[in-house]
Amino acid sequence: MPKGFTTTILHNDRQNLIEHGSIHKPVHSSVTFGYSDARDLAAVFQNRQSGYRYGRQGNPTVSALEDKITRMEAGVASVCFSSGMAAVGALTQGLLKAGDHVVSSIFLFGNTSNLWQTTSSLGIQVSFVDATQVENVLAALTPATRMVFVETIANPRTQVADLTKIGELCRQRGILFVVDNTMTTPYLFQPKQVGAGLVINSLTKAIAGHGDVLGGCITDTGAYDWHNYPNITANAQKQPEALWGVAQLRSKALRDYGACLSPEAAHQIAIGAETMALRVERQCSNAAALVAMLAAHPNVDKVHYSGLSQHPQHQLATDLFKAHGSIFSFELKQGIDCFEFLNRLTVAISATHLGDNRTLIIPVAHTIFFEMGAERRAAMGISDSLIRVSVGIEDVADLLADFGQALDAY
Repeated sequence: MPKGFTTTILHNDRQNLIEHGSIHKPVHSSVTFGYSDARDLAAVFQNRQSGYRYGRQGNPTVSALEDKITRMEAGVASVCFSSGMAAVGALTQGLLKAGDHVVSSIFLFGNTSNLWQTTSSLGIQVSFVDATQVENVLAALTPATRMVFVETIANPRTQVADLTKIGELCRQRGILFVVDNTMTTPYLFQPKQVGAGLVINSLTKAIAGHGDVLGGCITDTGAYDWHNYPNITANAQKQPEALWGVAQLRSKALRDYGACLSPEAAHQIAIGAETMALRVERQCSNAAALVAMLAAHPNVDKVHYSGLSQHPQHQLATDLFKAHGSIFSFELKQGIDCFEFLNRLTVAISATHLGDNRTLIIPVAHTIFFEMGAERRAAMGISDSLIRVSVGIEDVADLLADFGQALDAY
C-alpha cells in the first residue's frame, strides 16, 4: 500500500540496509573508495558496475539524499549539487552547447536571470518571455530550441507560469521542459504532473528549512524521451535510456565542474526534509492569514500572492498546487519609507533567503534585484517599493501583531 509523503521521507533510508541498524543514513566522509579486486574498480569507472569512485561524483550519504528527493518528485533519479544555483548552472554545463536556444520565463529569481544572461555570452541564445501565457512560449520557439525553463511561482512577484499548457507544447514538440519547483516544494506540487522532464529544487530553502546549509538538486521525472535530445554523449548512452540525462549531468556538470554536495550538508538536508511537510503547512497557513491582513490595511497599496482571488493566475494555482506557498510580496502606500517600515518590525527579520523557519523580509529593488538596473526590474514588474516576505512558522498572532504595529505607525 502506498505510503504518504512524510511517512515515505521518514522511512526512506531504511528501504536499503543501513550499517549497524542505524535509523538515518550515516555521514560517509571518505573522498575515495577502495576495491579488493581492481577489476571492480575498472568496471565502476567504465559504467559497467554500480559503485563509488571519488567523492566529487558520488557518496553514499549524498546518494541517500538523492533517492529521498527522487521519491519526493516521483522521479527516476536525481543529482545533488552544492547549491541551488549550481543545479541551475548544471543545465548549461551539462546539456547545452553553442548554437542551442533556450526559452525562459522572464519572471525569475534574480541570480537565475543573471545566469541566463551569462549563458547568452557563451553562444547559447536565451529568449525571455512572459510564461504566464503559453502563446508567448510558442512564439519564441526555434528549430534550435533545446529546453523551456520556468519557475512554478515566480520570485518575487508570484506570477504563475502556464504550466499545463507549456508542458503539453513541449511534449508535442519533443522539447525538454525544465521546472524550478523551489517556491512550491515537492509537497505542494510535483512538476511531473505537467510533463516536466527535469525538476530543480534549491535544497537550501524549504526542503532543508533551517537556514543553515546549502544544496541543490536536479530530478529526472522520467517524462522526457532523451532520444529527442541531440546533445547526449556516447558515454551517457551507455546507461539505461531513462538515465541518459542524469548520467550526462553527473559527468559533464558534476564531475567536470566540481560543484558537489558535501556528505555533511547532505545529512543536514536529509534530516531537515523529514519535517518539510509539517513546516510548509504551517508556513502556508501563516502566509494566508498575513496576506489577508495586509490586503485589507489602508497603508498597503498592493499584495502579490496567488492565493488572492484577484491574482491573475489564482485559478491556475488553485487547480495545480496543494496550497499557495509561503512567499508573497507587497507594496506600501506612496510616501511610506520602506526602510523605516522594515526597521519597525521586531519578529520578522530583514534578511535574504526563502523557506526558513523564521519570517524573513527584504526590499527587493534595493537588494537582490539591484544589480539588474531599473529597466530590467520594470520588465519584471518590480517596483522600487516592492517588499518580499518569506513567512515562517512563528505563532500567527505574533506575526499579525508585528506587521500591524509597523503599519499602524503611519
